[in-house]
Amino acid sequence: MKPSRPLYEREPELAAAARAVDDLCGAQAVGGLLVFSGEAGLGKTALLAEIRAMAADRCTVWSARGGETVTSVPFHVVRQLLQPALDRFPPDETRALFGDWYDTTAPALGLAEPSGPQPDPQGVRDGLDFVVARLASRLSHRPLLLMVDDAHWADGESLTWLASFTARLGELPLLVVQAHRPQELAERNASYVADRDAERGSDGQGATTRVALRALTPDATAELVRAALGEHADDPFCREVWAVTGGNPYEAVELVAKVQDQELAPVEESAGQLRELGASARGSGLVARLERLGTNANRFAWAAAVLGTDISQELAATLAGMSSAEAADCTARLRDARIVSGFDPLEFVHPLIATAVYRSIPPATRTAMHGRAAWAITRAGLGAAAASRHLLEVHPDDDQELVAQLREAAGQHLAVGAPEAARRCLERALEEPPRPKDRAVLLYELGCATLLSSPPTTVQHLRAALDMPGLDDGLRVDATFRLAAALAHNNQLKDAAISLAAEAARTAPGPGLMRLQAAHFMWEGMQATEDDGPARSRRLTRNADHLKGRDNAERALLTLRAFDAMLRGENAQLIVDLCERALIDGSPARGLGWTDSEWGFELPTMVGITYAFTDQLDRAESLFGEAVRAFEISGWSGAHLAFAHTLLGMVHRRRGRLAEAEGFLREGLRLADRVGSGLPVHWDAACLLIDTLLARGRVAEARKIADRYHFDRPTRAPWSCRTARASGAACCWPKAVRRKRSRSSKRPVPPWSRANGTTASGLRGPVTSPAPWPTTIRAVRPTSRPAPGCTRNGSGRTPPSAKPCAASRSSPRRRRPNSSSPTRCVTWRGPPPPTSTRSPVSTTAWRSARTGNWPGPRSRPWPAEPKGWRPAPSRHGRRSGLRSEVMFLLRGRPGEPGGNASGRGAAW
Repeated sequence: MKPSRPLYEREPELAAAARAVDDLCGAQAVGGLLVFSGEAGLGKTALLAEIRAMAADRCTVWSARGGETVTSVPFHVVRQLLQPALDRFPPDETRALFGDWYDTTAPALGLAEPSGPQPDPQGVRDGLDFVVARLASRLSHRPLLLMVDDAHWADGESLTWLASFTARLGELPLLVVQAHRPQELAERNASYVADRDAERGSDGQGATTRVALRALTPDATAELVRAALGEHADDPFCREVWAVTGGNPYEAVELVAKVQDQELAPVEESAGQLRELGASARGSGLVARLERLGTNANRFAWAAAVLGTDISQELAATLAGMSSAEAADCTARLRDARIVSGFDPLEFVHPLIATAVYRSIPPATRTAMHGRAAWAITRAGLGAAAASRHLLEVHPDDDQELVAQLREAAGQHLAVGAPEAARRCLERALEEPPRPKDRAVLLYELGCATLLSSPPTTVQHLRAALDMPGLDDGLRVDATFRLAAALAHNNQLKDAAISLAAEAARTAPGPGLMRLQAAHFMWEGMQATEDDGPARSRRLTRNADHLKGRDNAERALLTLRAFDAMLRGENAQLIVDLCERALIDGSPARGLGWTDSEWGFELPTMVGITYAFTDQLDRAESLFGEAVRAFEISGWSGAHLAFAHTLLGMVHRRRGRLAEAEGFLREGLRLADRVGSGLPVHWDAACLLIDTLLARGRVAEARKIADRYHFDRPTRAPWSCRTARASGAACCWPKAVRRKRSRSSKRPVPPWSRANGTTASGLRGPVTSPAPWPTTIRAVRPTSRPAPGCTRNGSGRTPPSAKPCAASRSSPRRRRPNSSSPTRCVTWRGPPPPTSTRSPVSTTAWRSARTGNWPGPRSRPWPAEPKGWRPAPSRHGRRSGLRSEVMFLLRGRPGEPGGNASGRGAAW
């Protein structure tokens, strides 16, 4: 259908488009998102064509279109947008344009073969952001305009990228114009930016403008009819056209065309025939009109509908079983009947026509044509991934060749960062079904494909795979390892340990058994409570102390032994020696690296944390910096990269570099926010950032972070709450109790006394904080006036009066606070000098003061307190403060599931 000229009653829409194009081409080159929504036939495609013509002289315009039959093809819309333009670049220039993102993103666009580890979908999206931003900068003389029609039928991978990319268009000289049907988009439950209200970027630029199209009024319909049929068309006739079409522009144009074909006079006497003519433009009427064109034309139209978009005339002829000459004749007849347009490739005139033709194909015939289309695509050398959308539509028929093709397609989808497409292929292969000996392997592959997107689904598939024969010993070990990881990420640590122990019991000695034992020790040690923690430590000591680190299984056990020894407060030199045996020249061995899938990234993380808590902060910083680089190079820019930034922030914070720590922690939170909500990495980064902000005296900012990430007040019974708040305010006991204690001591309870475990009556004991974050502290003299050097010294270092404190002179893991001196203590950190960026005391000092245990082999509880105080924990009771902080880093908020709020996400 050729768009009507002019577009009737579309002046507001065209004005909005003109403003957006003018802003893009103006001196400031302001980009944005322009969204047109409306039901089928309201003229969205015609409006986009008018905008293209409007911008052609000033902009570089690239376009793409979704299709009902290609929603399962990953990156289909993105490839339409970018591939034609990128194909014109020489290979060397293309690689330079992509930079470090080439290996991650070029395969998703079909510009290179996949290589390296399986990319993270978020990394692929980040690479697309980078490439489009580079293109927009190159084309600043002719700003880039991207147009997406029928976005409701875009594939899921393209929709997800568009949602994240268009959220920050104010930063780029680029305009995105897209059109969609609101109901269809809502039914797909796509979290797309087009569904948001109009909003501005953080800099006040880059508007998101939404425009809803409406049906034509009777006057506009009459104007359309008279423009086509002549001014002699009378009012009753025009009114009947509007009544038959409901003001739908597409149906009105088609109806007028049929009036011309039938040579009807546009007068009131002919109005009675309009309803019958209108029915032939849609649904069954369109099908009947198509059948009247002949069997060959009908069959060719069916083949075109099965192929969907960018229809190859040769491929359609093969699918329809006709010669090239017959196909050319059918194409001409369909074009004359306003069903298809173009030559090669062909397109349906309107999506409504494509939908009607596709749904008119008898189900059995449609299924057979999809199978034939898959065969033709494979024979043409386009690959299993291209054929997979047709294979998904074929009925199960115990076809093992089809199972093999779907498994191959799943591997190709995973290699370009489309795990959801891989999941669909593998689930369809299970329905075929596969041979019994292949079913377990297929379930294993399906479990691996869903590990990051849905841990509960992974658990289901991997357990089923392990329960049936078909997996060799190596695959059984790997399946059990991944099952344990999925259970742990779903906050089922005990089940993870049990699964590993059961498989280890049936595994012969060798590397596989050591891998299972290492994983068992790891997940067992991360449980909030253990049945017999000391016994586990003794077993780990027996298994690991004699190892030299000759292979990865030994290095994994050494890592776990070092981590456990650090938690127990063993000799620091022994712990560092264990870590060195677990590494090769200070870095993780091949196969134990940050992006290696065999062992996971938890083991190098444990080495880094162990270094951090044994005062080897330079080594910890080097390891976590290596993690950031590895994740960025591999395109893992989701929760993995967020966690790496959080760990780097933790190291800088422990070194007293609070400004640097704040930067890394904010970046970690920003990356985590892009992945989802409620992830454990959110709690890690938010808690450390709040702590760092408090240490810098920026209480208001810390409070904003706490509110943003839903830190609530503690819900304890009033008699069990025994602490002061971080601001040094009075304790949250009932007022009567506070008054009684204050009267008995004749003075208020100072905050440093509570921090030092001293009550108003001079008694000592541990106090606990209700704040959900670790609390950075500062050593000060508890005098009634500031000590010399404590105010506005501008040095950014420890005030002189604080340095004599025992906790600040050496590593907090080697000394306990000087609790015998009431004049030297560890207290809440108050607001520092405005220029202060460093904190002299580790969080461990406060946590140890808080719990009553100083980490180390000689740790002992402080004296017990009288009734009303919480008794100090024993040495072998609950975890020490150090263990709490370390486990918080590894597992996130205690008691929280290891997924996001929707139940999808893995912990990392």
